[in-house]
Amino acid sequence: MITEGAGGVASVHRVQQETPTTAQAAADLVLHRPAGPGGVRVVAVDGPSGSGKTTLAAAVAAALRARGASTTEVHMDDLYPGWDGLADAVGLVTTQVLEPLTAGAPAAFRRWDWVAHTWAERVPVEAADVVVLEGVGCASRPCAPHLTALVWVEADDHERMRRGIERDGEAYRPHWERWAAQERALFAAEGTRGRADLVLRT
Repeated sequence: MITEGAGGVASVHRVQQETPTTAQAAADLVLHRPAGPGGVRVVAVDGPSGSGKTTLAAAVAAALRARGASTTEVHMDDLYPGWDGLADAVGLVTTQVLEPLTAGAPAAFRRWDWVAHTWAERVPVEAADVVVLEGVGCASRPCAPHLTALVWVEADDHERMRRGIERDGEAYRPHWERWAAQERALFAAEGTRGRADLVLRT
């Protein structure tokens, strides 16, 4: 079902089983919008942790490739400087990835090593017709001028926490709780959901 979101923005509300349909809608949206000055389109898949962003981003990329568009995926997990680094990563992805890409310049980011707790190698971002950017905070206001489309993914808080602990283990619950507090603050300040083109609830 397609409805009007905040500010008259069309939002597609789907359940998890309909993720391929949402991915197709996102691909259609991106390809029908003009590329930026650098000839690239960027679709951001944002939302709280555990909501299903990575799964949807992969589906969007596959839908784009099925239409003949080349894609590159960038995941914010590679840019967060640790469990307290959400806010910092917004600036990093903007300056290291989005600004050069949309200006037609080579882009690369420093990868965060979660085991060594330090910055690791530089990762080049290959030029493509569409860059699929996924992760918490990737559609924040500093990023917004460089985005072609914004997809928001959400789920019930309890379900998201369950998925996270199931994936990472009970020992990571304090980290998830710290991260969740940063998410709430960021999304409240940025109004990300209200600026989304498509909304998926899983």
